[in-house]
Amino acid sequence: MKVKKFIAPNMPEAMKMIRNELGKDAVILNSKVVQKGGIFGFFTKKNIEVIAAVDPQPIPKKQPMQKEKIEPKIEFQPAPIIKSVEVPKTDAELLKEIKDLKEMLKGLSVHNGRDSFEHYPGPLKDMNQFLSNQEVDLQLRKEIMGFLLEKWYVNKGEANFEQITTWGKEYLVNSMSPLSFGAINFSKKYINVVGPTGVGKTTTLAKIAAQAVLKYGKKVAFITTDTYRIAAIDQLKTYAKILNVPLEVTYTIDDFVKAKERFSHFDLILIDTAGRNFRNKQYVEDLKSVISFDENLETILVLALTSKYSDMLDIFEQFSSIKIDKLIFTKVDETSKYGTILNLIFKYKIGVAYLTNGQNVPDDIFEASPESIANTVFGVNRHERSS
Repeated sequence: MKVKKFIAPNMPEAMKMIRNELGKDAVILNSKVVQKGGIFGFFTKKNIEVIAAVDPQPIPKKQPMQKEKIEPKIEFQPAPIIKSVEVPKTDAELLKEIKDLKEMLKGLSVHNGRDSFEHYPGPLKDMNQFLSNQEVDLQLRKEIMGFLLEKWYVNKGEANFEQITTWGKEYLVNSMSPLSFGAINFSKKYINVVGPTGVGKTTTLAKIAAQAVLKYGKKVAFITTDTYRIAAIDQLKTYAKILNVPLEVTYTIDDFVKAKERFSHFDLILIDTAGRNFRNKQYVEDLKSVISFDENLETILVLALTSKYSDMLDIFEQFSSIKIDKLIFTKVDETSKYGTILNLIFKYKIGVAYLTNGQNVPDDIFEASPESIANTVFGVNRHERSS
């Protein structure tokens, strides 16, 4: 095994030197930050010292001359060299050092306040650009790229964009798996749907009701607290008539309690709320005055993917005074950017119940899972509704 020490101002430069002198099959054995230069301990510069190695190759004719130039620069004691040759590192040790390299590169990936991944290998650079185009948050993108960089070196750089996409989906699925995903499972009797105006709450509620009635044979009822828009009540009445389910309109907390009593023998009660200006805190307070939030109620926040990410953050924060159990993302078919789904999931550690992609009831809704979210972001089975 050929071992050499490289000193460079930063890790990308060190990796470039390693590739030029040892080739793409070289592996990193050790790396650390060292101080160089300076006067009386001042004005020292930080450099990266990297020890790399490569398996023996046929020695070219000019190799002896190159060896004479290289050997004087290696300041190793005999023992470390013998150890690295005679006792190869275990897979665990090599993986640890690759992870250390990954962390160092993550620290170097922000320059002058902007993300800069230009030193990444070509396919990884393409993946970073893809995630950026999908509007994946920078911090989350750095975490994903760190994982992909580790995979890249474990596989000795032998991967195309398709393989890297598979690794990216693997990272997302594993990271999201601990969260609660999926359609309602009827463990809670009351499902409360909240969100700002225009995101499609009432239509989404009708789709959920249709699935419960037609697919699972459940006895379903509607309660609406949206007394601010006559059109919303009429819309829900139309769906209730089509599905042959009862509907109660409630104006106060007493009305709500009476409606719950009337529907006490039903399997599922779906609650539609008013879509009002989410910037008005009084809206959430009004919800509390009309709905009794108890342990048998699940609250789902509906967000439209056509909304700005900053508005989505404001909406979530506004509703944070009540417990949000899951999210629903609507209008999947009206955008080509899906990174905001990941941004909200990872920021708030919250799962997703459904994604919707059209106005058709009971169609145009599909159950969310870590796999379906990852596939949607990476353009696989995005459930785009055909025209």
